[in-house]
Amino acid sequence: MATAAKKPATKKAVAPAKAPTKSAPKAAPKKETASGTVARKPNAAFMKPLTPSAILAAVVGATPLPRTEVTKKVWEYIKKHNLQNPANKRNIVADDKLKAVFGGKKEVSMFEMTKLISDHLK
Repeated sequence: MATAAKKPATKKAVAPAKAPTKSAPKAAPKKETASGTVARKPNAAFMKPLTPSAILAAVVGATPLPRTEVTKKVWEYIKKHNLQNPANKRNIVADDKLKAVFGGKKEVSMFEMTKLISDHLK
């Protein structure tokens, strides 16, 4: 058997280290909450107080509230009156007040609920 002569290993040229470039200013350090999660600044659009319609006011009250608080109050109402479907907790079975908010639908999913509620906020 004939063996081939090995070529000597060549060294690759190493590029010189690049000088540091100017980068965007660093953001303020993120603060962690007690549970270890990073606290985020809430979106201003969600915190803007909105006036509920007369139909929705029967459930959450007539005072202007941020969208997040309206959703919390609707969930409080749902849990207080035991309106979640026991077989599928993601569905809400509407009573008379919520049926008016949900556009006459007897049962809606929790994702559809937020869309239907937003139609009653101005």
